[in-house]
Amino acid sequence: MNRLKSLIFLLVLTTLYYCKAPTPQSEPKALVADTTGFQWRTEMFADIQINRYIIPGWEKLSPQQRQLTYYLVQAGMEGRDIMYDINYRHNLEIRKALEQIYRDYQGDRSSADWQKFHTYLKRIWFSSGIHHHYSMNKLQPEFPVSYLDQLLQETGTSLSSEALDAIFDPTKDPKKVSLDPDSDLVLSSAVNFYGPDLTQREVEDYFENIIDKDDPTPISYGLNSRMVRQADGTVAEEVYKVGGKYGAAIEKMVGWLEKAVTVAENQQQAQALELLISYYRTGDLETWDEYNIAWSQATEGDIDYITGFVEVYNDPLGYHGSYETIVEINDFDATERMKVLMENAQWFEDNSPLLDEHKKDNVVGVSYKVVNVAGESGDASPSTPIGVNLPNANWIRSNYGSKSVSLGNISDGYKMASAGGFEEEFLLTDEQRERSKRYGSLGDKLHTALHEVLGHASGQIEPGVGTPKETLKNYRSALEEGRADLFALYYLIDPKLIELGLVPSDEVAKSEYDIYITNGLLYQLRRLQLGEDIEEAHMRNRAFVARWAYEQGKTDNVIEEVEQNGKTYYIINDYQKLRELFGALLREVQRIKSQGDFEAARSLIEDYGVKVDPEIHREVLDRVATLKGAPYGGFINPRLVPVLENDQIVDVRVEYPEDFTEQMLEYSGEYGNL
Repeated sequence: MNRLKSLIFLLVLTTLYYCKAPTPQSEPKALVADTTGFQWRTEMFADIQINRYIIPGWEKLSPQQRQLTYYLVQAGMEGRDIMYDINYRHNLEIRKALEQIYRDYQGDRSSADWQKFHTYLKRIWFSSGIHHHYSMNKLQPEFPVSYLDQLLQETGTSLSSEALDAIFDPTKDPKKVSLDPDSDLVLSSAVNFYGPDLTQREVEDYFENIIDKDDPTPISYGLNSRMVRQADGTVAEEVYKVGGKYGAAIEKMVGWLEKAVTVAENQQQAQALELLISYYRTGDLETWDEYNIAWSQATEGDIDYITGFVEVYNDPLGYHGSYETIVEINDFDATERMKVLMENAQWFEDNSPLLDEHKKDNVVGVSYKVVNVAGESGDASPSTPIGVNLPNANWIRSNYGSKSVSLGNISDGYKMASAGGFEEEFLLTDEQRERSKRYGSLGDKLHTALHEVLGHASGQIEPGVGTPKETLKNYRSALEEGRADLFALYYLIDPKLIELGLVPSDEVAKSEYDIYITNGLLYQLRRLQLGEDIEEAHMRNRAFVARWAYEQGKTDNVIEEVEQNGKTYYIINDYQKLRELFGALLREVQRIKSQGDFEAARSLIEDYGVKVDPEIHREVLDRVATLKGAPYGGFINPRLVPVLENDQIVDVRVEYPEDFTEQMLEYSGEYGNL
């Protein structure tokens, strides 16, 4: 009981700490910027809200640790242009031309067309290209082509006719990533992992010929390459490495990583960095695996990072990784309260509703930390995740373990910048609203922890079944995110969490259930334009989980749809039966993954996770229009400034920029490597 009280007290203290505005630091001003009256939200445009975040405890790090953080952030920024080019082959030309116009234009900057031009440019910065970062649809400029022609002429800026068509022709490359099962996923996707004339069949045949399905430790085929057709008609990979594709940026990344090795906190950390450098120099995917093993086991130290060509969400076939970097500082207090999850990982696996043959006998090396972000780049910025679990290779996770992190100061930045209003508009009863306000933050953080620490680490594939990338194809990502969500939802209401001191009562789970169902069926639709289907993997996962549970629970009225004053609400009448439904769906989703059942995956996601009721969608858009805030948010990064003595870096201080446009132009000037 004393341990329970202590953990609850720690949770309360942590929540109070992050919910208050930052106060001026008592440490030397050279290291920490004054955060008096800190402005969390700086601006809104289109469907986007720009926020800021702070780096708690920066002054508590040693000068060596601050230098290490700086070098890692710099290495990440050097690869910024890579993500633009990965997203679309014309992105860099378009961004550079529009930035030149913005810098050089001497005309009327107060006109409506100029404001629309500026908004379009900011949307490109936010999405790292001309396709929406979430919906994948091409951004449509609200100014006419004649105005852009005028700006190009007046500033002496050049832009190819092909790039100009890409901006204004809605039929040219309209979708960055297409997941339409009835189309050629490669030809219908504008993402630049594939040459524009390659077909899905050619790519699948290529990998079919090179993948060794009997290899228990397969490399991540295609992860760091672009596929092209050669002069003789054959398909080949352009590998990302020093001296290869994106070599100019990668070489500068390596330069900063070499500096990071000299100030590494320990030998394990230095060894992992050296393997990363070797991988960037050679592009060798076996070295990438060696690096991931070393990185996953380098758990000591206060500074960590995620970097490389990592997540495959932007590839419709799930092979090629997008570039990203996240540099992290351990949050010791918040991490300690979740250590109990790692210590009890095997209990959760053994008691899960999975079929026995799909459970792991030994859950290996799940490492979980709450961290504070010091800088992000590529696919992680300006729009950023709030939790990450890596590495992605199943065999490394099974044999060597994985790292799960929750980005604490990012979550808190979102929360502090939020305009609120969700509870009042989308939860029907006072009981729901009060529960959400009291326990919503804790429920959200615990859901993320269970999702990342235990959900992704759970389960195993049956012998002889290929990897999910091979068997589940374009449904892999949505299914995996749904699997991890279901694991978290199933256990949120388990008495074990009370026993472990992680929650005070099942009211935390009830709050998260209310929010999850409402979000999956209603609130997340604010992110779509009227008439659009759901494409993004995380939205699909929330939709199929919530919709399946609602449909399957109709007989017992587990979840009730209520209409009041022309508005739709969802009321959970039986939380325990809903938990049973989550458990049944978790068992089936794990079976689909374990057996590589493509048709079952397709049926589940297409039937429950893609289509949107247009009347409900219109209603949601009307309701959110009355709320302050935007559907999507992202962040201006802090600026790390080296402190020099005799031209040598001796320390690093933090500044908090306030202008999104200034930071984007600064980045393009300093890190325009491609």
